[in-house]
Amino acid sequence: MENRMDNAAKSLHVDLGDRSYDIVIGESLIARLGELIAPHTPHGRVAIITDENVNALYGKAVAAALADYETHLIVRPAGEAQKSMAGLNDVLESLFRAGLDRSDMVLALGGGVIGDLAGFAASIYKRGIPFIQIPTTLLAQVDSSVGGKTAINSPFGKNLIGSFYQPQLVIADIDVLSTLAERQIKAGYAEVLKYGLLGDAAFFERLDAGQGAKILALDKPALQDAIAVSCETKARIVAADERESGQRALLNLGHSFAHIFELAAGYDGDLLHGEAVSAGMQMAFEFSAQRGLCEVSDVTRVHDHLAKLSMPMPKDMAPYLNDIDALMGHLSQDKKNERGALTFILTRGIGEAFVQRDVSPESVYEYLENLKDRYA
Repeated sequence: MENRMDNAAKSLHVDLGDRSYDIVIGESLIARLGELIAPHTPHGRVAIITDENVNALYGKAVAAALADYETHLIVRPAGEAQKSMAGLNDVLESLFRAGLDRSDMVLALGGGVIGDLAGFAASIYKRGIPFIQIPTTLLAQVDSSVGGKTAINSPFGKNLIGSFYQPQLVIADIDVLSTLAERQIKAGYAEVLKYGLLGDAAFFERLDAGQGAKILALDKPALQDAIAVSCETKARIVAADERESGQRALLNLGHSFAHIFELAAGYDGDLLHGEAVSAGMQMAFEFSAQRGLCEVSDVTRVHDHLAKLSMPMPKDMAPYLNDIDALMGHLSQDKKNERGALTFILTRGIGEAFVQRDVSPESVYEYLENLKDRYA
């Protein structure tokens, strides 16, 4: 993976053979949208899939940047509920009505929900139409827009219906982050922190020494560095394991717990994905320490870092701990599970995550019960 600089924008390359693509990170990229997508849209016809909030903020700027293109705009309501069969069907019907063919392009303009929904629609529309990710949240810029995972949710769990489908390009404009609410910034920071905790202890040290606070304050150099480091790490892991048959599962640190809390919350906006991941990562360290895999001091460092930045923690998941049996039922649907045994991403310390494929349901049940008692 090579790095390049162009007009103060940083470009990273995701090496996947004929499915390779670049990630461009920088300021004022929305204004350059027409120029950036031109190599990928020879026929000049694009469908822009976005949500009401993002369209209100950037719809006019995107339209101006794409004045030389024939565009079809699809605006969805905001929120996780759009990642559903109904939401998918609405998007597909709009693409059909617009008459797009497989030489045209889909632009996913929004956060992780829009990226997942638009990417999955692109992957199945006429057996695949190219798409470009334009992530507008920190979480999407550092994680969900990169790697080609696209999906919608099911009543049985999060992201259970989907495909691996790589974008043609990812455009991460740092300027758009200034419109995000504090909750959204913190949700995105959880995924930044994840990269330090799973495999880059030096990055965690930088975050803990002050870069984390700068990111939450939207310091642009700190943001660009963090987005680049996160994308570099994910790109390297994805290049080695595109379809999650091995080490790519490491990117799910904290996610097994997070996903069951999200399902319990009902995808209604009360609990953001990154908020659940923040708590879930501390839980993964606690669970690892209880199994003798990492030191209690590592758990304390993660706890203290989250507390210092007022990030969501396990205590904040208390409202979703009422029915442990239901949570375990959700956990049984986790995509990583094999032959009845639970698969978790556990850790031997900060920067030392690993895949554990034989976790007993009984041990997880006991941990969740103890957590419930602790915060009752």
